[in-house]
Amino acid sequence: MSILKPTSALVLLMCVALAGHAAAQNNPQTPHLGTPMSKTEVAKWDLTVFPDGRGLPPGHGTAKDGRAIYLQKCASCHGDEGQGATAEDLVSGPHPPTADNPSKAIGSYWPYATTIFDFIRRTMPPAAPGSLSSDEIYALTAYLLAANKIIAESDEINALSLPKIKMPNRDGFIPIDAKK
Repeated sequence: MSILKPTSALVLLMCVALAGHAAAQNNPQTPHLGTPMSKTEVAKWDLTVFPDGRGLPPGHGTAKDGRAIYLQKCASCHGDEGQGATAEDLVSGPHPPTADNPSKAIGSYWPYATTIFDFIRRTMPPAAPGSLSSDEIYALTAYLLAANKIIAESDEINALSLPKIKMPNRDGFIPIDAKK
């Protein structure tokens, strides 16, 4: 009789485990945390822009157009010329950072021009991220690149030209997740 109790308990435990496994097989959305996102909701957040330009939307802009947008939307935090204010400086010139000048401004630090577009689109302006049109973001990106003396003020950037811009610090990083 003492052998039957452990055997019965083992059989019961196996039945519970099998029932749980069968339930998981019938409902792959376990563990039922949160609410699944719709395709529209996923598309709203699927904004990744890669260094080679994948993910850039149609549009275009120039530094001249970007200067007006910058003064309206960015200067109160980053200063009238991108020199920094309550937020980080954005303009430093096209020189990679050194031990004496470890600036993380766009011209000295950022390895890819497409990252500027991606960052602005995701985060700026802080009170209304995602509110700028693609043309406005291309124009702001052009303005910041021209202010850092990486492109000419008359250069137009778009999804084809932006990934071709070689940033001064492109080779200053060691890739850890991409094969060359």
